[in-house]
Amino acid sequence: MPKRELRGVWVATVANIDWPSKPGLSTAAQKQEIHALLDRHQLNGFNAVFMQVRPSADAFYASKFEPWSQWISGKQGKAPDPYYDPLTFFIDACHRRGMEFHAWLNPYRAIVNADNTITDSLHITRMAPDWFLRYGDNVYFDPGIPEVRQYFVNVTMDILKRYDVDAIHFDDYFYPYKIDQVTFPDSLSYASYGSEFPLIDDWRRNNVDMLVKELSVSIQSAKPYVKFGISPFGVWRNKDKDPTGSATQAGQTNYDDLYADILKWLREDWIHYVVPQIYWHIGFERADYPVLVDWWRKNAFGKHVYIGQGAYRINGLNQSDPWKNPSQMPDQLRLNRSYDEIKGSVFFSSKSMLKNPLGISDSLRTNLYRYKALIPVMPYMKAAAPGVPDGLMYEKDHRGNLLSWSGVYDTALAYLVLYRFKGTTTGSFEDPSNILAILPAGSSFYVDASAGKGRYTYAITAVNRLHVESNPSQTITVKR
Repeated sequence: MPKRELRGVWVATVANIDWPSKPGLSTAAQKQEIHALLDRHQLNGFNAVFMQVRPSADAFYASKFEPWSQWISGKQGKAPDPYYDPLTFFIDACHRRGMEFHAWLNPYRAIVNADNTITDSLHITRMAPDWFLRYGDNVYFDPGIPEVRQYFVNVTMDILKRYDVDAIHFDDYFYPYKIDQVTFPDSLSYASYGSEFPLIDDWRRNNVDMLVKELSVSIQSAKPYVKFGISPFGVWRNKDKDPTGSATQAGQTNYDDLYADILKWLREDWIHYVVPQIYWHIGFERADYPVLVDWWRKNAFGKHVYIGQGAYRINGLNQSDPWKNPSQMPDQLRLNRSYDEIKGSVFFSSKSMLKNPLGISDSLRTNLYRYKALIPVMPYMKAAAPGVPDGLMYEKDHRGNLLSWSGVYDTALAYLVLYRFKGTTTGSFEDPSNILAILPAGSSFYVDASAGKGRYTYAITAVNRLHVESNPSQTITVKR
């Protein structure tokens, strides 16, 4: 098993898919659900959470731009009562568990189920109605309007500057998925702003390109240690449209239908990682999982690739469904690990993993994610290693081996890693089976209650928020 692997889970808040379980829960109940959710995922080996903080021009945090989400309070614009900031609470709870927090935003979706949604008087669709287009059941920002792009940059930077996030994350909702025989109604903005582009498709792609580029520059200028990542639909282009595309027959693709040129963003260094949503099974003729994993790892342009795993499909719809096979997901994870370019997985979604379909969470906890893992380092994000923890000491304690150490004074510190080796010498620090615990940055002691009789050697390291690890501390050997 790898010592470094991103193991993430999406926590969807739109329509209360994952959290909170229903709108209008008390503050105490919401906090309890957060702790229970994170405890379960931590137990099953996860080290990153991708929380949807802005589902549709609304907020799961205190925003000066957008109203509180209807899915937290039951009414758009109504804050939690008693008041608390869910985003701050979620981030702190993740960091105490040594988990990364990726703030997941939907750029262009403004109203879900428009006919049945009551928007707050300060919702942006009411403040700037000319920015919006109805398409199907939803309302979307018009990506072709320059003020829309600046508005979204402002919303994102507000989050970045006020909250201690580890990453800004978008999913696949750029231009909406096409509705058969229905044209996206942006002809007026094309006439106003698209004169340089003879083809409307090229203009649409350029609109999204400009948003991604502007955000990339803004994020790196404000907080260079914060990552920017995107989770696109699983197919960039089919090979019959482009010889560099994948050997797939997807009905819609990122480039041709969602106007998201993911490869350009990777090639231009605008994003730090990509999470293609490869939600199909091994052997699916139109979009075979192994074919797509191989294609994405060959087209990463040196960036991290994490695979978006379709956990919601596990157990299938009928007995002949390949997702009825309990080995389907484990086999996908093993395939991912066979490629150096694939640095981990993100599962959709939290609820599916907590339900443990076909024992997948049990498989992670007892097998595939049995040992703890650190998040892989991005060599293109430069960061010096933190200082080495000092003063590792041992005291007898009725609960187990009580270890303590001096603090590490580094403002970029993320967490500490405590190693335990059987015997009087250290083994490999690259073997994850030797990781005893991942501890909050401010920790100064730990009780090893799992140590049996015999001699053990301990060491501790410090890890910064870009996951660069210090050298190990001086060791201490104790006898139990």
